[in-house]
Amino acid sequence: MVDQLLTVDENTDLGITLPDGTRLSARVWIPSGAESRPVPAILEYLPYRKSDGTAARDDVMHPYFAERGYACLRVDARGCGDSEGLFDDEYSEQELQDGVDIIHWIAKQPWCNGKLGMQGISWGGFNGLQIAARAPEPLKAVISIGTTVDRYADDIHYKGGVQLSENIGWAATAMAWFSMPPDPAIVGENWRQMWLHRLENTPFLASTWLRHPNRDDYWKHGSVCEDYSSIKAAVLGIGGLHDGYRNAMAHLVENLDSPVKGIAGPWNHKYPHISNIDPAIGYLQEAMRWWDHWLKGEDNGVQNDPAYRAFMMESDTPSQNMTERTGRWVAEQHWPSSTIQKKDFSLGNGTLGDAEGFKSIIGQALEVGQKCGEFFPFGFGPGELPDDQQQDDQSACCFDTQPLSEDIHLLGAPTLRLRLSSDSPHAQIVVRLCDVKPDGSSLLICLGLLNLRHRDSFEFPQDLTPGEEIDIELTLDQSAYRLPAGNKLRLALSNSYWPYSWPESTAFQLTITSGHLSLPQRPNSHGDEWSFAPPYSPAARKKHQRTPIVEKKHFSQQDDEACLHIIGDDGISEDLVSGIVTGSKVEEKWQIKHNDPASARCEIIWDKSFGRDDWEVSSKLTTHLSGDKTHFTVKQKLQAWDGEKLLFEKQFADKMPRY
Repeated sequence: MVDQLLTVDENTDLGITLPDGTRLSARVWIPSGAESRPVPAILEYLPYRKSDGTAARDDVMHPYFAERGYACLRVDARGCGDSEGLFDDEYSEQELQDGVDIIHWIAKQPWCNGKLGMQGISWGGFNGLQIAARAPEPLKAVISIGTTVDRYADDIHYKGGVQLSENIGWAATAMAWFSMPPDPAIVGENWRQMWLHRLENTPFLASTWLRHPNRDDYWKHGSVCEDYSSIKAAVLGIGGLHDGYRNAMAHLVENLDSPVKGIAGPWNHKYPHISNIDPAIGYLQEAMRWWDHWLKGEDNGVQNDPAYRAFMMESDTPSQNMTERTGRWVAEQHWPSSTIQKKDFSLGNGTLGDAEGFKSIIGQALEVGQKCGEFFPFGFGPGELPDDQQQDDQSACCFDTQPLSEDIHLLGAPTLRLRLSSDSPHAQIVVRLCDVKPDGSSLLICLGLLNLRHRDSFEFPQDLTPGEEIDIELTLDQSAYRLPAGNKLRLALSNSYWPYSWPESTAFQLTITSGHLSLPQRPNSHGDEWSFAPPYSPAARKKHQRTPIVEKKHFSQQDDEACLHIIGDDGISEDLVSGIVTGSKVEEKWQIKHNDPASARCEIIWDKSFGRDDWEVSSKLTTHLSGDKTHFTVKQKLQAWDGEKLLFEKQFADKMPRY
C-alpha cells in the first residue's frame, strides 16, 4: 500500500510515435522519480479531445491514481484532438491496432514496469474491451464502463434489429465533435493545415451505419461476444441501469473466462462518481482496489468480491429529470445466481397472470413513445429519462396483473414469448415492462424491441408471411427493481416507439393470441447488502461561464403531425487553466405525420466553437434523415469558419433502400 501521496509530474503533450510514424498526443501524470523506480501504467484512449473535451474529468481521475503510484496517460486517438493522422470510424481496425501499439510503447518506457491497465467509459469502455480481446501481453486489467459486448445488439445503432433514432443522432454528434481543430498551443503553427486535412477527409458515418442494418461482419468486428475466451485481462464491468448500455455487466460476468466482476448502478451515461443520478459511489477508490490487486499484486480481497453487485431500485415517482433513486445495493457471489428463480405470468384478455384464451390486436399508434426518454442519456439536453408512461400506455396493448399481494424483486433480464401474426411482411414489436402505482402513474422498468424479420437471425432477416402465426421470444434489458405489494405489473406492447426508434415504412397490424412473461425473481434476502465508499470530490477545474446554459424540450401536436423539439445549449465557457473558450449547442426536430410512418424525419443542427481571447474557429453541422416507403435519404452539410471567414464547406448525401 502507498503510505503517503506521491508528487506527480504532468505533461500536456507527451508524443507517442506509432510504427507508421504518426504522432499521438498524450496528457500524462507520472510519479516523480518513476524513471528510477518504474510503476504500472493506466491508459485512457479516446477521440474526445483531452485539451478541452475531457480536461475537467481528467483533472479529477488521473492525478488520483498517479499520486498513489501509477503512471496515467490520457491519449487522443488518431486524427482527433491534438493527435496527427485521420479518424476513419469508431472501433476501426486502425484504432484498435493503434491501441495495441500504444500499450507496447508505454510498456517499454523507463518509468513503466511493463504492466498496464485500461479504463474508460463509452468509447473508452468499448475499445478497452476490444483491445483486451487482442491480448497484448502487458495489459493485465481493464475497467470498462458504459460498454457493450455486442456492437449490433447493444450499441447506439440498432436494438433488436430495429434502427434506433440515436443512430442518426450519434452520426451528427460525432461529426460535429470531430469538426474542431487541434489546439495551436499544443501542435503549433501547423494546426490549420491539420484541421483542413481532417475536414476534407471527414467520414460519412451516417451513410455507413444506415447501410449495415443487419448483424454482418461490420458489427461483428469489435464485438467481443464473438470470442469471449480471447480476453485474458481481469475485467471490471460497470454501468448504469438508466443508461442505454445496461446489459454488458451481466454478460461479461456470465461469459468471461478471465477474472471478472460486474457493478450495475442507478446511473445515466456517466462515470459512477459524477453521475447525474444519485447515489454516486467512490469509483476512484473502487478502481484503486482493482489496479492495486491486478497491477501491483496486493492481496486486498478484490478477487473475493461478489461477482455481481446491483442497485435494487425502488418504485419512485417518474420524472424525465430524475436526480436520485431510492433503493439498496445487493450482491450476488456468483452470476448467474442460483438464488434467482423464474416467476411466470401468462397473458390473458388484458390480464397478466390469468391463463385464458384471448385475441389482442396491436394497430398502428405512432403516438406511443412520446414519454420514452432517450437511449443515450448523456446530458446533451433536457428530459432525457423516461417520464410517466400513462400516456404511452393508453395507446398501447396492455396486460396488467392484479395488485400484487407481495413484493417482487427483479434482478436480471425478463423474457417474453408470444404467438402472433402480422398482416405485413415487415413488422416490429416494442415491449415495455412497467410498474403501475395505485394512483395510476406508470414507471418504466425495462424494455425490449424486435424487428420481426429478425426473429430467427439478426444476420439474415426473413420476411413474414401475412396472416401466418409464429412464435417469438424476446429478451428485455437487465433490471434491478423492487415492485412493491399493492402496485400492478404491466406489460405494454406496441408496434412503434417514435422517436426512440424508427418505425416501419408502412402501417401494419399485429394479432397476439398467446403469451408468457418470465421474470427473474430474487428472494428478499437480508444480510446481502453491499456498500461503497462515497465519491472522492477534489476541487473542480476552474471555469467561467460567459453565457447561460439553455435547455428546452417540447412535444407539439399540429393538425396532422407531431414534433419533438429539443435545444441543448451549453453556452460559452472559458477554461481558466488553459485559457480555451468553447461553445456548444444542439437543436433537434423529430417529426412524424399521425397516419404515415414513412413520414418520420429529423433535423439536427450542431454549432461548435473553439479558441482563445485573440482568435476563434467555429463549425456548423446540419443533418437530415428522412424516408419514403422504399428508401432512406440522409444529408449532412459541414461548414467551418476561421474567425469570420468561411474556410470549409462540404455536403454529404446518400439514398439507400429500406430493407
